[in-house]
Amino acid sequence: MDINKFPILSQINLPADLRKLSLEQLTPLADELREYMLQELNVCGGHFGSNLGTVELAIALHYLYDTPHDNIVWDVGHQAYPHKILTGRKERLSTIRQTKGLAPFPSREESEYDAFGVGHSSTSIGAALGMAMASELNNDDKRNVAVIGDGALTAGMAFEALNHAGGMRPNMLVILNDNDMSISNNVGALNNYFARIWSSNLYTNIREGSKRVLDKMPAAWGDFMRRTEEYMKGMVAPGVFFEELGFYYVGPIDGHDLPLLVDILSKIRTHKGPRILHIVTKKGKGYAPAVKDPIKYHAVKPGFLNPEIKPEAKNKPLTYSNIFGQWLCDIAAQDERVVGVTPAMKEGSDLVDFALKYPKRYVDVGIAEQHAVTVAAGMACEGLKPIVAIYSSFLQRGYDQLIHDVALQKLPVVFAIDRASLVGGDGCTHHGMFDLSFLRCVPNLIIMAPANENEARQMLYTAYLQDGPTAVRYPRGTGPGVAIEEKMQALPLGKAQLCRAGEEVVILAFGSMLATALTVGEALNATVVNMRFIKPLDVQMLTEVAGNHKLLVTLEENVVAGGAGSGVNEALAAAQICMPILNLGLPDQFIEHGSPTQLLADCFLDAAGVQQSIENRLRGA
Repeated sequence: MDINKFPILSQINLPADLRKLSLEQLTPLADELREYMLQELNVCGGHFGSNLGTVELAIALHYLYDTPHDNIVWDVGHQAYPHKILTGRKERLSTIRQTKGLAPFPSREESEYDAFGVGHSSTSIGAALGMAMASELNNDDKRNVAVIGDGALTAGMAFEALNHAGGMRPNMLVILNDNDMSISNNVGALNNYFARIWSSNLYTNIREGSKRVLDKMPAAWGDFMRRTEEYMKGMVAPGVFFEELGFYYVGPIDGHDLPLLVDILSKIRTHKGPRILHIVTKKGKGYAPAVKDPIKYHAVKPGFLNPEIKPEAKNKPLTYSNIFGQWLCDIAAQDERVVGVTPAMKEGSDLVDFALKYPKRYVDVGIAEQHAVTVAAGMACEGLKPIVAIYSSFLQRGYDQLIHDVALQKLPVVFAIDRASLVGGDGCTHHGMFDLSFLRCVPNLIIMAPANENEARQMLYTAYLQDGPTAVRYPRGTGPGVAIEEKMQALPLGKAQLCRAGEEVVILAFGSMLATALTVGEALNATVVNMRFIKPLDVQMLTEVAGNHKLLVTLEENVVAGGAGSGVNEALAAAQICMPILNLGLPDQFIEHGSPTQLLADCFLDAAGVQQSIENRLRGA
């Protein structure tokens, strides 16, 4: 797109250029930035609604703060596209989430304006607090700002940071970007009026002066005046909670009113101690369909603005998430003890139908993965059958709870682990590439990985039948296209499946890699085994194939370090079987964003790469 179509935005290459504008130019700049983002994301796709909602905030922050000297930490990063545009990356926006393109979230490696790398939610307050404490120790004048959404504020990490900051009293500002929850019904002229008062130097001076006077008076007078202020604020704003934590609260205000936003921010940025500015914004601001349906427009695909509406293809293949969602409804119809638990991923984990059919048995804990695991453990203690639907990379947050609250107590909690794969555009913060390694070492836990759609359904049923903790990990997207049997049948626990008999080489495939293994098996006339279970391993199958082949290859979409292949190595060593082994999986590095197909090829985990690795080993290369 020709950037010159946007007369003000075309002048902005860095925040220093933005600060040359007059206050009157900021609102038309916001209009241009929003339109530019619409057109560019129509080309490349990406996170959408939340970014349209933070245009004014990004402008106001970079207009008033001396970035990159001052630190702005964007929570999660779904709303940081306007920030990227204003910090020297606008002409690369159309490459976002693509191979070698802009990172999907703020990245310290990408820009000095990205103060903290993010991707998972609720880290901004803790990170900004750490920066504020460092500023105090370093005796510098940096200002530190955390931007957090109302959804991210549901996580325990955020409250831990708020509690810590309230006690430490650092000079930092938390901006609560409220774009969904109902805590801000009173936004309007009255609240804007009070926000102006509470952020003013006059009010601050009166407030601090009053404290000094009250300190010399009987305690009862001081308590009375403090309670009066709290009650006054509580009548028109939800700030009492934050004030009790030790924060100075201002808001809520209209986050799309740029003159007001600049006015309030310019006042409270000079205040001392921890502060919270509560702004109210609309997801999808400037694009009516996104305002009407923010969930649908959380992220968009290229061409979403095109006027022609393409009907969805009939008989669209089911994704693994769809298979899980259907299975959960089916098993819930059979067993009233079944409960579905999710940490704010109803749509992503395909729990929409379940939530409609069984609202009393649908539990969304918000962005609180640790709590999701422990609440499921509590349910299991009382005889329920909790199914925790969670992304692989998000389960990392609930690891201690999985070990201590579930596995240690041998509780029958099923973990339906979605996105256990290279996920594509969301990149290194979302790739599900570590779960086999961090789960395999946990006692009492059964771990399965389906190779196709039908195995996914049957493995979930197998997990449900167990009287202890189980995990079924499956990749993002669709499978190889195997027909799904409606009847649910338990798989033999810990038993692998011989898929192809060959010579010289045996390939042990785990989960999503079976299709690749079969392709390579045909090319090399290799034996192929669908291992199915990571824990317990089919030791009998292992010893049989090890004795009949010259090279044993393990293949998994997980890091090699500590993964399923490592489990095979340990089992063979325990059986005192010594033979050449080749462990193939993801490398010991964080993998960037891009097409999953291309990323697998880059990791030599496509059919060509796997075949080449095996042939190199056979040649002694």
